[in-house]
Amino acid sequence: MSRISPAVRSLLRQPCSSQWRKTPAIASPQAWIKPAYQPVRQLATPAAMPPASKENIGVYCNPAHDLWVKESGPSVEEVKSGSLLKEGEVTIAIKSTGICGSDVHFWRHGRIGPMIVEHDHILGHESAGEIIAVHPSVKNLSIGDRVAVEPSQICNKCEPCLTGRYNGCLEMRFMSTPPVDGLLRRYVNHSAIWCHKIGDMSYEDGAMLEPLSVSLAGMQRAHIALGDPVLICGAGPIGLMTLLCCAAAGAEPIVITDIDQNRLDVAKEICPRVRTYKVEPGVSMEEAGAAMSKLAGGALTTALECSGVESSIAAAIYSVKFGGKVFVIGVGKPDMQIPFMRLSTQEIDLQFQYRYANTWPRAIRLVQSGVLDMKRLVTHRFDLEDAVSAFETSAASAKTGAIKVLIQSP
Repeated sequence: MSRISPAVRSLLRQPCSSQWRKTPAIASPQAWIKPAYQPVRQLATPAAMPPASKENIGVYCNPAHDLWVKESGPSVEEVKSGSLLKEGEVTIAIKSTGICGSDVHFWRHGRIGPMIVEHDHILGHESAGEIIAVHPSVKNLSIGDRVAVEPSQICNKCEPCLTGRYNGCLEMRFMSTPPVDGLLRRYVNHSAIWCHKIGDMSYEDGAMLEPLSVSLAGMQRAHIALGDPVLICGAGPIGLMTLLCCAAAGAEPIVITDIDQNRLDVAKEICPRVRTYKVEPGVSMEEAGAAMSKLAGGALTTALECSGVESSIAAAIYSVKFGGKVFVIGVGKPDMQIPFMRLSTQEIDLQFQYRYANTWPRAIRLVQSGVLDMKRLVTHRFDLEDAVSAFETSAASAKTGAIKVLIQSP
């Protein structure tokens, strides 16, 4: 028998405290088993944030090129109960969403390359909002957090995912790209890991982080550095965003092109030192390229093509000097003709980009610190119920002067 010291023996003889005596006995081993169902974390104080009350609606298109707003999921009841939340997910009340050119393309043309609208389809992938429900498995987000939504859903198993280039995920489900519904809704369930906290940043700036990520990805892969002479083809939202990035990076000189003088005027407004070139009808790609090069002092080393237009890509190829680079950010038609021998004899690198990876934290830092100010790019705002008018305004940008159109859900 083992010996017990007098001090320990004295403790063992003492009666249990009243606290322990009041603790009920465990009736069975099952009492130790954690229940399979865990309720969604709800608001601690209802006054902190009103619960979902308005019906969920979304912005739809279809193969017939119709565009309309109608009821969508998850429903208010499903949001309140959290019954549809999966492990790792949160519910976001979407507050602001930008209209991308791809959204307009899916509506009007029904496809972008192999991505085809085959059924009723919800648009939108440039969004920010507020967390209103959290699955118990999520520890990094809480109700009331303001977030920007990265619209990726990846497998985390394939080579691109495992090597950090998840934009090439072999099983990518990108919100708003058919058949995956988008974010233009009042409420959306999404993986918490793709919801980036934005603090006190405005929801408008939060929504603009998505197109900013496109520009940042191009900047990084094209290796734009201090003092680099750069051509930007296209002064749409991505082109103007890329201009802001190039200016912040210290590129000099910077030339930007477009067919719309209004957009070139905006480019000059947000970056007074930029040199603008208006593309006129009937000018050959060789002539245009030469004129762009001359405007930059004949030393263009990099062209960032942001329009995806065949003639613009060709002009960019003719603009850069021997050993230069044309980096295509824009999205265009499936098949194009390019000046192959110009690329070959001048050893010009032609590179392409598909979306982005690992850019959101960088984008948030740039906006929160004030390095980049994107507010001038927002030209129109509409309520979610008026989304059809918002899309019509964006699609008719040459007449309306629209650059970035935002849809809001207060």
